[in-house]
Amino acid sequence: MSSPTLQAFLAEHAAVRTRVVDDHMFAVDQPGRPLATFRLQLFTAPGSRPVAVATQTVMEGRTLVNAAEEYAAEVWRRHCTESAEPPIWIQHQLLPSGRLDHLALVTFTQTGSFDLHTPKWKRVSDLQLAELVGGAVDVDRGVGYRPQPPEPEPQPYYRVMWVARLPRPEPFRQDECMPAGLGWQRLARQLTPRTIVRDCCWYHGGNWHRAAAAAIRLVHRAQRNGVAVEDIHHAVLDAAEAERMSEWEVDAVASLASLADAIQVTRFAGWRTISYINGQHRAQAMLEAGVRRTVTVDWKYP
Repeated sequence: MSSPTLQAFLAEHAAVRTRVVDDHMFAVDQPGRPLATFRLQLFTAPGSRPVAVATQTVMEGRTLVNAAEEYAAEVWRRHCTESAEPPIWIQHQLLPSGRLDHLALVTFTQTGSFDLHTPKWKRVSDLQLAELVGGAVDVDRGVGYRPQPPEPEPQPYYRVMWVARLPRPEPFRQDECMPAGLGWQRLARQLTPRTIVRDCCWYHGGNWHRAAAAAIRLVHRAQRNGVAVEDIHHAVLDAAEAERMSEWEVDAVASLASLADAIQVTRFAGWRTISYINGQHRAQAMLEAGVRRTVTVDWKYP
């Protein structure tokens, strides 16, 4: 919309309107997305298109820029149901950088009732907005703004998993030490476990059957004793040292119980595992040895 066209549009729709809605926390709940909020002011006059002024700051869900058509359609659906056209949409996106801290008229392609597409923006001034609605407009976020509480942090928890269900490892080692994956050998090792210790690397330097069993036992003991999840690693380490395990076994057990160093895998669609966040070398060594179960760390997301 060129400047002459913008001026003509504003002049055509100018009218003395009354503010009939001032919702400081207008909320749009879209499936699969966080709740979005913004301040909605709606101005109406008999025989004139309503004017909606949307003001949004940071951390309020999808921005006015990214979801202009959805938000304008939702305001149309809730407040201007009888209107054949959407309200004239004015947005004010407040960002710390000030890059978009200006008013913009947004026009859309309308393909049906409450169905808007292809937003186009044109900057307008406070004076032009005042002329459009017939009076000054408060374009701040408003005293009724309530910042959304921060998302809760994901919480770690220990999970005992069947080693055979861990993802295929792709260790960064020479093939003679740790060939990527195991193929049919994964099942074979489960049927005929072995405890061969090799000196090629630390991962092959001890008995993972004993280490995994000890990690499971000591983690469960700490949980039964009410140890906080963030302190379980230290409790397991102290217990392993008190049991006079070998230096390798202490290190191995402590690594399995460490929130920072434990075996962790990414997940999708419930139980389907995709890849490792951490621990694929230990997983490879345990698969080669035929270890049945081990401790892993997972996260509960709110």
